[in-house]
Amino acid sequence: MYGRGAEGDWRDTEQMEKGLSAMIARLPLTPGVYRFRDAADQVLYLGRATALRRRVASYWLDLRDRGHLAPMVARVRRIEAVSCDSVHEAAWLERNLLTTSLPPWNRTVGGQEHPVYIRLDPRPARPGLSVAHAPANRPADIAYFGPYLGGRRARQAVKGLGRVLPLAYTGAELRGTLLDIARARGLADADRGQCVETITAVLRRKPDAVTSVRARLEELRERAADVLAFELAGDITSELRALEWVTSPQRASSMAATDFTASGWSGRQRSPRTLHLGARPGATAQSRLVICLGSR
Repeated sequence: MYGRGAEGDWRDTEQMEKGLSAMIARLPLTPGVYRFRDAADQVLYLGRATALRRRVASYWLDLRDRGHLAPMVARVRRIEAVSCDSVHEAAWLERNLLTTSLPPWNRTVGGQEHPVYIRLDPRPARPGLSVAHAPANRPADIAYFGPYLGGRRARQAVKGLGRVLPLAYTGAELRGTLLDIARARGLADADRGQCVETITAVLRRKPDAVTSVRARLEELRERAADVLAFELAGDITSELRALEWVTSPQRASSMAATDFTASGWSGRQRSPRTLHLGARPGATAQSRLVICLGSR
């Protein structure tokens, strides 16, 4: 947790701006979530950043299409920030906090992205990988991974995995054109086990598996660019970014059933407080969300 509050007895605007600049300078260049408070210590606005220091500093530069936030920026007296391990983790923490409480200058409860899951069906007849909005009652051999924020990114990640690990073409009941494509690609039902194993390792964020799949996608992108197939190369670039999104560290929401509480420091120089983060059941019985439990 980063940030300290502005002194309540600052005599003029210049001192206040210097204090805010000092707070911003202490922020890290990491992904995270930031929160602005006013002189009464009320939360004004909450957002997420790819690089905390740059994003927060931008509010005191040219707001551009965020000009409607200028009155809010003029009221900021304290900045809080939590550093996260990835942009995806920051997106989840932002969503969870906005679901709990909507500050007056935020517009959407829970943010604009919706949680989804990736569904892996390894059954021999019609194996495949797909995106689901929630884990359904299922046979024991069907696996769900996630949750992930953003259906579009999840679908792009599934497409990229399918490009390298074509699980759908290893089914035992393929017929017609699908069977012809599988044969042309040298695939058979004997390849199904390896595809399932590697896909599972990638979605469990195993470094070697993730690196291997990324390298293969990068190779396919280079081949596409070499033959001037720039649209295909662009699609693969999007798939690589989506794969990074779903495999990056993410502890703010989980399907694990364990609870935990973590604490970080936040507050004014004369009145330090402890901010508590904990886990609670999410929108489905299979998910856990990190939320703000309170401060003291």
